[in-house]
Amino acid sequence: MQLTVTGKQIDVGQALQGHVEEKLQATIAKYFANPVEIHVVFSRDAHELRADLTVHVGRGITVRGHGRHGDPYGAFDVALDHIGKRLRRHKRRLRSHHKNRDKAVEMIEAQQYVLQSADGEGSDVGGLDEHVVIAEMTTEIPSLTVEEAVMRMDLEDASQLMFRNSAHGGLNMIYRRRDGNIGWVDPRGNRDAL
Repeated sequence: MQLTVTGKQIDVGQALQGHVEEKLQATIAKYFANPVEIHVVFSRDAHELRADLTVHVGRGITVRGHGRHGDPYGAFDVALDHIGKRLRRHKRRLRSHHKNRDKAVEMIEAQQYVLQSADGEGSDVGGLDEHVVIAEMTTEIPSLTVEEAVMRMDLEDASQLMFRNSAHGGLNMIYRRRDGNIGWVDPRGNRDAL
């Protein structure tokens, strides 16, 4: 396991690193024998401290969590509890997902862009010509069932996820709605009815 503990505007000492390593090994080992890598970032957030955890446990499975508290130990413990609850909730589905899948998750490559408005604000909703590409990355789009996509979106603490629907091979999008429910966009949806 590769563990990285960093601080933004905060000094991360040996005692805090030891606390992080000890607690991570105890919590993550319950669910995954050999996580690939774990990143912990401590930062200031107004009058509190924030801990952001990213745990890469295997190909295509990343779990994210964050916590806020008055001290870095408390912030880390809140974030780790967040990840622990998420892993406990999905433990059974994760195990059955790996047992029932004889082939590796198929991925397709896509380009991902970050756009910023020409004035640097980014809050305008204007035409595309008013925005500047500030980042271009290659990303992978996994082939999943809808249930697996919802599980992955929950584990990653993401607000949306694009995936290739393994039922028909088309691109789909799921997203968390403001009312807490999950929306699903399936362009293939009514093709059979036409």
